[in-house]
Amino acid sequence: MAWNIARSEALADPDAARRKVLGRLQRLSELEDAELQVVNILIDAVLMAEAYRGARHQVTFLPEMTRSVDHLLRDLAILDKADELASA
Repeated sequence: MAWNIARSEALADPDAARRKVLGRLQRLSELEDAELQVVNILIDAVLMAEAYRGARHQVTFLPEMTRSVDHLLRDLAILDKADELASA
């Protein structure tokens, strides 16, 4: 199951994008070490916000900071796929 929020979607209707994210995160409690993953993402979010504050250049470490989000989304996708296989 593919999941993403396009930049245009987030800019056009931020509230709908937030609801989509919240819907996706409802399965968070099923993941192993969910709290640790969330803390790592929050740390990366703070660093991203600070890096972009007044930045006039590309933030070179942005790809490294997005890895924690990618990892969480991959884990949630695995749960969804397992449910699909179990119900098939």
